[in-house]
Amino acid sequence: MEIKRFAAIDIGSNSVRLLIENVLENVEGPLFKKSALIRVPVRLGANAFSDHKIPELSIRHLIDTMMAFKYLMKANDVIHYKGCATSAMREAVNGPQIVKRIKEQTGIKIDIITGYSEANMIFNSQTVVRERVGENCVFIDVGGGSTEITIFKAGKVLASKSFPIGTIRLLQNTVSENDWKKLRTFLKDKTFRLRNISIIGSGGNINRISKLAQLKPEKPLTFNKLSDIVKQIKSHSYEDRMKIFDLNPDRADVIVPAGEIFIAVMKQLNAEQIFIPKVGLGDGIVREVYKEYLDGVTSVI
Repeated sequence: MEIKRFAAIDIGSNSVRLLIENVLENVEGPLFKKSALIRVPVRLGANAFSDHKIPELSIRHLIDTMMAFKYLMKANDVIHYKGCATSAMREAVNGPQIVKRIKEQTGIKIDIITGYSEANMIFNSQTVVRERVGENCVFIDVGGGSTEITIFKAGKVLASKSFPIGTIRLLQNTVSENDWKKLRTFLKDKTFRLRNISIIGSGGNINRISKLAQLKPEKPLTFNKLSDIVKQIKSHSYEDRMKIFDLNPDRADVIVPAGEIFIAVMKQLNAEQIFIPKVGLGDGIVREVYKEYLDGVTSVI
């Protein structure tokens, strides 16, 4: 058995993450094992969704974070990585310039990916879970700037779409009724005639909610339990949420709108439970990185 190390950089709207995974190669196929996950609360979406531009101070914090990630990948002997930026960088008019500065100052290459690519990477990270929960599934990933939904029928992708509905956007009241209407219409049209649909949720907020629910491994979270937890958190002030529920400052405000997005989707689908495998975009990026490596592509860190 041979072990190789790969990494994913996920530049989101609420935070920036570095995921390092060990890939164990054997005759039965590769096994992906998480080695380290570093999360830095650089909230790029705070300005990207209101001013459509990321300010200089946030850019400096992001560049500092990328430099730190570079040395962490070196120290962990990572042989290939991929960096992806999502909703906030897509929307910021200076997104391409920021990517260029990161490359020039740190050597780290970042791609600003489309919502469709993001949804499919998340989808591809969930293979094991899909096999466990059934053939007809709806995957929901809620971030700061967008919600990615992938629907598959009989084990094959039926539809995948990104919606500009995210936790930071909701906090800033920039999500329109038309945005919600498009999401509801998409779900209604694409799940028409589908039966026995399993709902799978991903993202830092739903993971934290599952922890608060003391969810046992491989057990789903019921709609009623999810609603109760979100209602309970919402009843407390921002400061009390950090004390009572042990939430980080950059989690205490976004966890409620995230929960409300999941609740809205589950209501639309008449779903009584949701599976939370605690995998997401970073896991999907690592799998893509590994495929690139097999094709002979490696990164110079």
